[in-house]
Amino acid sequence: MQLEIMPRKKRLPAGRAPLLLLLCQLVRALDVPLDPKLLEDLVQPPTITQQSPKDYIIDPRENIVIQCEAKGKPPPSFSWTRNGTHFDIEKDPLVTMKPGSGTLTINIMSEGKAETYEGVYQCTARNERGAAISNNIVVRPSRSPLWTKEKLEPITLRNGQSLILPCRPPLGLPPPIIFWMDNSFQRLPQSERVSQGLNGDLYFSNVLPEDTREDYICYARFNHTQTIQQKQPISVKVISVDELNDTIAANLNDSEFYSAKSNRERPPTFLTPEGNASHKEELRGNVLSLECIAEGLPTPIIYWIKEDGTLPINRTFYKNFKKTLQIIQVSEADSGNYQCIAKNPLGAIYHTISVTVKAAPYWIMAPQNLVLSPGEDGRLICRANGNPKPRISWLSNGVPIEIAPDDPSRNIDGDTIIFSNVQERSSAVYQCNASNEYGYLLANAFVNVLAEPPRILTSANTLYQVITDRPALLDCAFFGSPLPTVEWFKGAKGSALREDIYVLHENGTLEIPVAQKDSTGTYTCVARNKLGMAKNEVHLEIKDATRIIKQPEYAVVQRGGTVSFECKVKHDHTLIPTITWLKDNGELPNDGRFTVDKDHLVVADVWDDDGGTYTCVANTTLDNVSASAVLSVVAPTPTPAPTYDVPNPPFDLELTDQLDKSVQLSWTPGNDNNSPITKFIIEYEDAMHEAGLWHHQTEVSGMQTTAQLKLSPYVNYSFRVMAVNSLGRSLPSEASEQYLTKAAEPDTNPTAVEGLGSEPDNLVITWKPLNGFESNGPGLQYKVSWRQKDGDDEWTSVVVANVSKYIVSGTPTFVPYLIKVQALNDVGFAPEPAVVMGHSGEDLPMVAPGNVRVNVVNSTLAEVHWDPVPLKSIRGHLQGYRIYYWKAQSSSKRNRRHLEKKILTFQGSKTHGMLPGLEPFSHYTLNVRVVNGKGEGPASPDRVFNTPEGVPSAPSSLKIVNPTLDSLTLEWDPPSRPNGILTEYTLKYQPINSTHELGPLVDLKIPANKTRWTLKNLNFSTRYKFYFYAQTAAGSGSQITEEAVTNVDEAMASRQVDIATQGWFIGLMCAVALLILILLIVCFIRRNKGGKYPVKEKEDAHADPEIQPMKEDDGTFGEYSDAEDHKPLKKGSRTPSDRTVKKEDSDDSLVDYGEGVNGQFNEDGSFIGQYSGKKEKEPAEGNESSEAPSPVNAMNSFV
Repeated sequence: MQLEIMPRKKRLPAGRAPLLLLLCQLVRALDVPLDPKLLEDLVQPPTITQQSPKDYIIDPRENIVIQCEAKGKPPPSFSWTRNGTHFDIEKDPLVTMKPGSGTLTINIMSEGKAETYEGVYQCTARNERGAAISNNIVVRPSRSPLWTKEKLEPITLRNGQSLILPCRPPLGLPPPIIFWMDNSFQRLPQSERVSQGLNGDLYFSNVLPEDTREDYICYARFNHTQTIQQKQPISVKVISVDELNDTIAANLNDSEFYSAKSNRERPPTFLTPEGNASHKEELRGNVLSLECIAEGLPTPIIYWIKEDGTLPINRTFYKNFKKTLQIIQVSEADSGNYQCIAKNPLGAIYHTISVTVKAAPYWIMAPQNLVLSPGEDGRLICRANGNPKPRISWLSNGVPIEIAPDDPSRNIDGDTIIFSNVQERSSAVYQCNASNEYGYLLANAFVNVLAEPPRILTSANTLYQVITDRPALLDCAFFGSPLPTVEWFKGAKGSALREDIYVLHENGTLEIPVAQKDSTGTYTCVARNKLGMAKNEVHLEIKDATRIIKQPEYAVVQRGGTVSFECKVKHDHTLIPTITWLKDNGELPNDGRFTVDKDHLVVADVWDDDGGTYTCVANTTLDNVSASAVLSVVAPTPTPAPTYDVPNPPFDLELTDQLDKSVQLSWTPGNDNNSPITKFIIEYEDAMHEAGLWHHQTEVSGMQTTAQLKLSPYVNYSFRVMAVNSLGRSLPSEASEQYLTKAAEPDTNPTAVEGLGSEPDNLVITWKPLNGFESNGPGLQYKVSWRQKDGDDEWTSVVVANVSKYIVSGTPTFVPYLIKVQALNDVGFAPEPAVVMGHSGEDLPMVAPGNVRVNVVNSTLAEVHWDPVPLKSIRGHLQGYRIYYWKAQSSSKRNRRHLEKKILTFQGSKTHGMLPGLEPFSHYTLNVRVVNGKGEGPASPDRVFNTPEGVPSAPSSLKIVNPTLDSLTLEWDPPSRPNGILTEYTLKYQPINSTHELGPLVDLKIPANKTRWTLKNLNFSTRYKFYFYAQTAAGSGSQITEEAVTNVDEAMASRQVDIATQGWFIGLMCAVALLILILLIVCFIRRNKGGKYPVKEKEDAHADPEIQPMKEDDGTFGEYSDAEDHKPLKKGSRTPSDRTVKKEDSDDSLVDYGEGVNGQFNEDGSFIGQYSGKKEKEPAEGNESSEAPSPVNAMNSFV
């Protein structure tokens, strides 16, 4: 069995555990973790962590940097070979090796030539456990040679002919990029008719008169050196048929002439490749590019097929107007015959390209590091494939294994090294080399023999929070040799967790497939091997899932309107969600029309562009959920086309006057689109340190087209310009060429320098490191210096790199130190840094506060005083004093009950404090401790004190039982918090009458030992309100109230008679009803006889001229009108004050006045109505609305 060294936070699917367990018996691709505590007593062979590429093309204008970084314990030393022999770095003054690293820097910028250092380099990293080697790094300087001079004759040809313009660029390293342009540096347009081939030549399937020009120029761009070479311009003249007529008409008859014109069209023929078949060889993983370019008239179209299969869908691309077929990530399966077809209306031709895919070696199973314990077995496996099949060879510590020192535990079997019964001397680094004619692979894998008891690497008491119904993965990264076994337990006394419920991963991780609320708790992982045992506790909390309970809904809104989307979220109360709104899966427009509050998104003044899908996303630290709705904008109104716009971007950027710390940038402004340009914004990109990130450089007036820019050292600058007018800013211009400034010493030192101890015997110095832009040059490092503030010691310094922390060990406890951190690089040092003061680590205080005194202020408040602790005894920064106090027993019941201790902390150097919220009449104990940054000191001797009595709480309950005619019985429970000795109870009560008015208050004292009391001589059928409270010597407590009713006297109730059931009352009501009926009949008869009364005669005698006479033809009456027609009669105008009606008056007017719609009697019998001349034969509404009083109403009025 071999040792497993688990990385932190590694999680594996449960289904893969058996397979991984099988594989780990063979190999283990894991390192000894670089945990500081673990590395204190563990050794590890070297491992190459960084190296330059195998084919390393350098810029001859810059220093050569060949990288080689490695890790190991102890730290490895480095050496180099060049062209197979030892490279003595110390003998070459131009070559330096980076401290603590194997990286070489060859300073050719000051002197020397890059060609001198061309060769094959290999780095070796070595310590006491073995040696690791790098790849063979082939260093070659880039080359960008000039074009060979040649005399190019002008080309003249007839319209429709084919043409090939050769480029033949110079051979560079790496090969150049080819493109065709004219004298104005404008790319020549390409199409299906005119296109550039893979070899750089320009192909014309047929020429046209517009192809005539004198500046066909081929350019070669060498990216590595950022140079462009130009070929001599080529002149092409195309003669049209019309121009030929004058030349050939005299020599051809008509039939011959027209025959010549018709023969201009022709079927396709291939310009490249030649013939009907060709062969192409490509390496696995590269891009396969096949090309067919044909000439003909009309222009041929190119098609591609694979003769013995289909083209891979996701890896096939067409370039150059389908003249080039590209297949990316080509593999052996892509070998075969590919056919290109050129076709036009006059015919088609075919060309077959036979493709063979070869392969440089590639890994099937690279050897992995082995960590074994003494006596264990293991194996290194190195399997590679390629075409042709690669050869496998082994090395040990960089030496071919055939001549390496013999190891009896090692046995080589082809691509496998088998180890049996390993011992500590078996530790070594092995190299596997797989090579064929197309390349090689080199892998380092160490065998490290260790004997170590188990260690848990996962942090103790790690808290995991998981959403309910989701998997929970609890880590237990461990280390040990031999391989420890891991078990998991839940709770303090739980048994080992079983795999039928849980998934126990081979890397120590415990998986709960579906976590529920009851999964919450403490879990313990235990790792064991024959050398010992280790355990670690982690905690799991299960949270409720976040849900959207009110989702946004589909909306249709007219342009210019307002729309609101609602998104209401329900979440676990311990998680705080953030609500984000998206539009079409992107951010909301930066527009004030979009307003977001807690649950809503409101879009005002909606535009057409606002239509789309709006998504509400609720995020917590553990989960997220989303919901979407579509907004449709309808009824668009025509909008005028915009007249103005932002400027077009500037172009033609040029760098001139290039100095170390400045450069001049010039540009040509774009169109201002009818709004003057007010300013230009210049931005820069640092391709070396922050590629792709643009920063603001400066702004200049809209009248300028040049700017002098200040530069920083060791920055690879590119610039771009944006124009601004009143409508906004333009798009950025194309980036300028790059400009690399020279390195210089740093201008600034690190900031935020602090010195704090993490342990009583150390000082941790931290700082904010410089960024790449601030480094001003390569090889950024920090000189960390320190000394005791109050001592005479000299400064102690150390130089570190790639860190922002340094730990000084062996310091005295809590001593002030002076600290400074200075930046430096390969050029020099930054200015002298500022000195800051820090302290070494704190330790727990040694002395407890003395002379603790307690002053009881009242029953719930006490004041505590103490003497301060001497500063030297605090051994750290004074945080304050902490009082622990607890209630030990009750003074009333005298029973000891140990309660939870309470804590109050008083900040700073305070020597007194108040203890609020005490319980009255209680026995308390307290002690005081001093607190520093490390923790608490010892406790002072316990001090006890008693709180005086207080007023009691309200009685726990009050009930009224056994009500009678004149008595009520009260029962109660004593106060839950008497806060002293009860002396008596006070009972107050008062009656409440039917109108809810309170009667006189009676006050009654009851002995404290009573819990029941009967009140006598009360009124029957009466509601009483009671107020009840307890008393101690400190006063009266809170009261409790209750209401109750005494019983009703049944004898008196039986004497009450329901008057509505008596016979005399029923008879009286019948008589009243009969009289009302007779009155209604009389009124009806007299109304019908109204025209024969004297009133009628008076009306006829004194006819008003406004009254229209009755029309004889239709028998209708004219209307009677009066100035008072629409005014109600005065009350009593027709009735005497004694409520009697005279005969003549009533006979004349009763029916007439009662006829109108508004005629009615008041409750006192007086008549109210309007005088009207209408004589319609309808019953008076006033009479119809009269109703006889009901027996119930009569009873009520009687009573």
